[in-house]
Amino acid sequence: MQVFNTPSRIIITCNNRLTPYLINEVEALGFDIKRKFNTGLELEGTVNDCIVLNLNLRTASQVLYSIKSFDAPSPKELYDGLIEIPWEEIIDFAGYFSITSNVENEHIRTSLFANVKVKDAIVDRIRDKKEVRPNTGSSIDKTVVHLYWKENVAEIFLDTSGEVISKHGYRKLPGKAPMLEALAASTILATKWDRKSTFVNPMCGSGTLAIEAALIATDRRPGLFRMNYGFMHILGYDEQVFFEERRKLKDAVIKHVDIKIIASDISEEAIEEARQNAKTAGVDQLIDFQVCDFADTVMPEEKGVIMFNPEYGERMGVHSQLEITYKRIGDFLKQQCRGYFGYVFTGNPDLAKKIGLRASRRIEFYNGKLDCRLFEYELYDGSRREPLVETVVEPVVE
Repeated sequence: MQVFNTPSRIIITCNNRLTPYLINEVEALGFDIKRKFNTGLELEGTVNDCIVLNLNLRTASQVLYSIKSFDAPSPKELYDGLIEIPWEEIIDFAGYFSITSNVENEHIRTSLFANVKVKDAIVDRIRDKKEVRPNTGSSIDKTVVHLYWKENVAEIFLDTSGEVISKHGYRKLPGKAPMLEALAASTILATKWDRKSTFVNPMCGSGTLAIEAALIATDRRPGLFRMNYGFMHILGYDEQVFFEERRKLKDAVIKHVDIKIIASDISEEAIEEARQNAKTAGVDQLIDFQVCDFADTVMPEEKGVIMFNPEYGERMGVHSQLEITYKRIGDFLKQQCRGYFGYVFTGNPDLAKKIGLRASRRIEFYNGKLDCRLFEYELYDGSRREPLVETVVEPVVE
């Protein structure tokens, strides 16, 4: 079963509401999208195509390659359909594999039972053909098989990502309440930033927004920071394909950029974490780190984008104190950021009202399960001006 060169259905997953940004990325890579939905999209390709997708995508979570879809009203039919797959041509009998699943079936109360059925079918098939069984467990750093079983239809995938690719691999020091890298990249892509003008991130925490901005500006892809994926543990893997794709990523990096990216935070510890994360990402020289209260952030005369991701009272902070903070953010935007586009990402609409500015856009996101908004403010400098880049985000419907 030559999955590396055989076209099949590919599902790319992402966090809810990130699909518009994922669509732009996938189309920019030259792929045709067959279907889009709220948490991902579908296309057709090989596992070699999955290598390209895994290395390049900033906004995705998983890249799943379909092996087989079949009717499975009950666990018996599930097992019978799975044992017919030539697993001995996919999984090394001396190797290791794990099972993940998404199950909605009346016969199953826990997905762990479905996982065991998948494991049993794979082990029984390989033991019958090779007279030895591979090791299995919960770790997803080797071959990962994913089951999607809804009602009477089951589909089995190879998770070519393994560990989710929504974590970009450079953030060794996460800090307090960090924003997921894929979400951070998506919020930046949702702004009117042109990737050339100034980008300012006060209250930067561990630096995720500033670092993602630097990565986007220099076209550094997440695949540069990771050396283990699920596809590497599938039989037939040619490491030369991976290294060739990785070489393309290195060649595409814009090494000399004339850009100002500023990250400030009142905490020296946070700035040190941000600096170390930026160093791991290879962009520390592109970011001006400042230890100060956000209102003392030095704003360049060259206009661009200023972006806040303040606390919003779910996990951190005291609400009354945050009301004062949000009012101060509004005052700072009005008084010190004229000519910029201002953005505030928050999951608390009541606190957002304290900013005291009329938002020109309210862009919907989720942070985990929390309903959030990215508020955009056009901070006019004397007269209305043209946007840096007009970003249109259309809703995605399954």
